[in-house]
Amino acid sequence: MTNHLTQEQLAERCAQALYERDVATQHLGIELLYAAPGQSKVRMTVQDFMLQGHKTCHGGYMFTLADSAFAFACNTYNQPTVALGCSIDYVAPALEGDVLTARCQEKSRGGRTGNYDVEIYNQQDQLIAIFHGKSYRIKGEILSQENVND
Repeated sequence: MTNHLTQEQLAERCAQALYERDVATQHLGIELLYAAPGQSKVRMTVQDFMLQGHKTCHGGYMFTLADSAFAFACNTYNQPTVALGCSIDYVAPALEGDVLTARCQEKSRGGRTGNYDVEIYNQQDQLIAIFHGKSYRIKGEILSQENVND
């Protein structure tokens, strides 16, 4: 299946293919910065419509940022994977204009499940949130054989 691509190239192609189909992520201005096997990094700027009543970023938007990083990381093997469960801890508030970067790292992967941790930092490298996701592999492929062997 990966005759012509390295694992790093396959990971990048899978993440990019998912990003191109991910209307929600794009709509929020989330950028895919990096993908490697079991890893990803995404970025989002906190905009005015993302603020809740305390004038800080609504937790749902931070969850979405982390969930996007999780999705790109766990789908880097050309095996479609969905979330089985996720949790998030908010460590510090994010404010309008903050640039949040979410870094996802695979912690374990075996059988049909995997575990991934995401940390969200602001532009001052301050930890904002910690997310954990458990993945579940489903049937199919992300890239067709033609796309894999190009």
